[in-house]
Amino acid sequence: MGLKLVLPEILRPLFRNVFGVLYTGAGDEAVTKLSMDLESPTKLISVGDVTTFHLLNIDIIPDILIVDDRTKREPASDRVVVGTKHEGFKEISVDNPAGVITEDLIDAIGSAIDSDENVRIFVRGEEDLAALPAILMAPEGSAVLYGQPGQGVVLVKITKSKKEEIRDLLSKIVEEQDHDEKIRTIWRKLDGHQHH
Repeated sequence: MGLKLVLPEILRPLFRNVFGVLYTGAGDEAVTKLSMDLESPTKLISVGDVTTFHLLNIDIIPDILIVDDRTKREPASDRVVVGTKHEGFKEISVDNPAGVITEDLIDAIGSAIDSDENVRIFVRGEEDLAALPAILMAPEGSAVLYGQPGQGVVLVKITKSKKEEIRDLLSKIVEEQDHDEKIRTIWRKLDGHQHH
């Protein structure tokens, strides 16, 4: 599986913050409200099975979708799993355990952002933290969507200041593991992506 950033228990509450605008309501309702505010992002990145399913349902096709066939840590319904298998997406699979951001996931997001194709990243494990590298790595002017369990869907518009906020947050994890030279490698990938 290679390198990974592990989210320490103590930092978990920080990562439950809503990093953008929360649109409440059941599935399609939240996504429909949100779609009015989307404009046309440079890259549209959707994280999570249910969020992605509802987007595709109203014919909004993300450039990148990140799914794990699960919802609230339970298997997602067949309807949702089949619904996110959209034709025309190049498929990348990565292993990524819960509470962790692996180098494989970072590499997959990086290459998906650089690709002109629509990419479906399938995570074996959990994509619960995938929105964070996506926000940090996406070009300014992009949008990242992710579900806030039991509440709705969050729309994060990617600006310089939003990237800084996430950069600060992720750097806290890096500091916790700073004794590890390999962590620097991951950090360079995460942090350097927008300069390509």
